[in-house]
Amino acid sequence: MPAYRISEAAELLGVSDDTVRRWIDSGRLPTVGGDGPTEVPGAALAAFALELAELPDGERRTHSSARNQLRGLVTRVVIDTVMAQVELVCGPYRVVSLMSAEAATELGLQPGVTAIASIKSTNVVIETP
Repeated sequence: MPAYRISEAAELLGVSDDTVRRWIDSGRLPTVGGDGPTEVPGAALAAFALELAELPDGERRTHSSARNQLRGLVTRVVIDTVMAQVELVCGPYRVVSLMSAEAATELGLQPGVTAIASIKSTNVVIETP
């Protein structure tokens, strides 16, 4: 069974190492190991990630038929007369979206704004490191 060091768990969840330590100290995340570094069991981390993904509106996600939602920070917006390119950093991931200039303006997208990238696709490739 895989287990993840605190820094790895934090990266996978898109939070700081200190946040993972607080979750461990409060009993929300279990740990394994004795003499070595503290690790979080992979199955427990996966279950916790699902719990975080199911937080109510306003805390984590909105209602949508798209099940792949990544909350992040807008880092770049390029708008021309018709289209806009919007970049978000969602945890360790960079997400780029192309949309109408009108939509980007209506959403008030600019660097520093929190946004949710909703990804709906019939073709998603999964890879392992």
